[in-house]
Amino acid sequence: MNRFEGGGNREAKIKYLGADFQILMPGSHVVCAVTGKIIPIDELRYWSVARQEAYVDAEASLEAEKRAGTLPVQPRG
Repeated sequence: MNRFEGGGNREAKIKYLGADFQILMPGSHVVCAVTGKIIPIDELRYWSVARQEAYVDAEASLEAEKRAGTLPVQPRG
């Protein structure tokens, strides 16, 4: 996407695929499903295809997997 395609300072609508994503509606960013932090499109590296969610970093992605029940929750000690 380039500056002439629009998008401005709004949230993009994205279809998350296995190794890539498809921009359905241009925007400058998406929002992390776990932290609520804004993720610029060019910094988007973590997402869930199954839940169609974006994550700000690997830690947020791991937390989302735990919440979804796809990973065991380890007791803190």
